[in-house]
Amino acid sequence: MVMDMGRDAVQDVVELRYRPEVADLTSALRARQRVSRVGWIYRWTPFVTGFGALVELVTAIEGKDFSPGMLVLMVVTTLALALAPWLGARAFQKLAVRQGLFRVTVTEAGVAVANDNVTASVNWVAQPRYLETARVFVLLSDDKNATAFTMLPKSGLADPADADRLRAILDRHLKRV
Repeated sequence: MVMDMGRDAVQDVVELRYRPEVADLTSALRARQRVSRVGWIYRWTPFVTGFGALVELVTAIEGKDFSPGMLVLMVVTTLALALAPWLGARAFQKLAVRQGLFRVTVTEAGVAVANDNVTASVNWVAQPRYLETARVFVLLSDDKNATAFTMLPKSGLADPADADRLRAILDRHLKRV
């Protein structure tokens, strides 16, 4: 939708309506991990602990002295870290479902989010960078752990062409990472 603001300037507006889904939230949290300083721990530790568990398993198969407790700890740690984004997304989704339908308006001024219980506005300065995944756009704060983020699911767009318009607005105001 293009609105005449009474000047020579044209205001582009993209609207989204959605109920947060676990898959969208998982995608957003995985994207956030890619830029978060702490995210590298969640990305690499499962490989390290998984390798340790494999070494313990090989030791057990060879009949050498091994620690069953250590093997269990490594397997549980590997699974917990690998599943962390999905587990976090399930927790977020349970909270978000109580908020009702999310209505988001993206303009040249920023992002306005409203649901049954909350209305919030986010200026571009508050979240100056973004990532795009196959499912979502994720606006991120610029602190080292990307503490604040806003998820904009593509499924919430009325028309698939709106994704291009949304991407254009984001590219004008934010740094793509």
